[in-house]
Amino acid sequence: MITRFGKYILIMMRVFRKPDKFKVFRNQLIIEINNLGIDSLGIVAIISVFMGAVVSIQTAYNIDSPLIPLTMVGFTTRQSVILEFSPTIISLILAGKVGSRIASEIGTMRVTEQIDALEIMGINPANYLIFPKISAAVLFNPVIIILSMGFGLTGGWLVSVFTGLFTTQDYIDGLRGWFDGFTIIYALIKTVVFAFLITSISGVEGYSVKGGAIDVGEASTRAVVWSSIMIILFNLILTQLLLS
Repeated sequence: MITRFGKYILIMMRVFRKPDKFKVFRNQLIIEINNLGIDSLGIVAIISVFMGAVVSIQTAYNIDSPLIPLTMVGFTTRQSVILEFSPTIISLILAGKVGSRIASEIGTMRVTEQIDALEIMGINPANYLIFPKISAAVLFNPVIIILSMGFGLTGGWLVSVFTGLFTTQDYIDGLRGWFDGFTIIYALIKTVVFAFLITSISGVEGYSVKGGAIDVGEASTRAVVWSSIMIILFNLILTQLLLS
């Protein structure tokens, strides 16, 4: 663990240096926003809609007392989606999709000696390969999470339309009731931290590969596992710091 953490710090010190050419960094940033962000919107939308629907159905099913208003369905769905589902669960899904892609991409470049070629040409490969990925995720993941929140709440509303378990008015009243804007800020803070963890850990795992194709696969697995563990750990830490 100490060796792995030390390697992570050393590589990050090389990553966070001034890019050799800002124009090249800007072009890479745009490419990574498309590869890591926009390409993930489809799966995020589908999962968010169905999970929002599931939360609203489960909440309505468990309200068996006439003393509890059905507006609690909208309130509970909103709080669940904003506070935990969108920032944390979606980040775990992105850790699997984005993290494995980053680790395998950089790991393949390592075993095919493309990274060695960059070093020979005088380019800082850690900065050139990893920094645009971290920047793209930190900038675009909050957009993904905000869209996820919207899709999740829409999924809950669709339940009122197609099942009749509660009315649309009850659901909207619950969404609007007792709203605290800090919950959005809390979710976005977590999102930025999780985006950094996913891309930096995956980048380091891929950059550190030694061997062949099998080792690249193992690095991709480690990237997903360690990213998921760190997301769960920092979710606890940030929740304690920000909500206590």
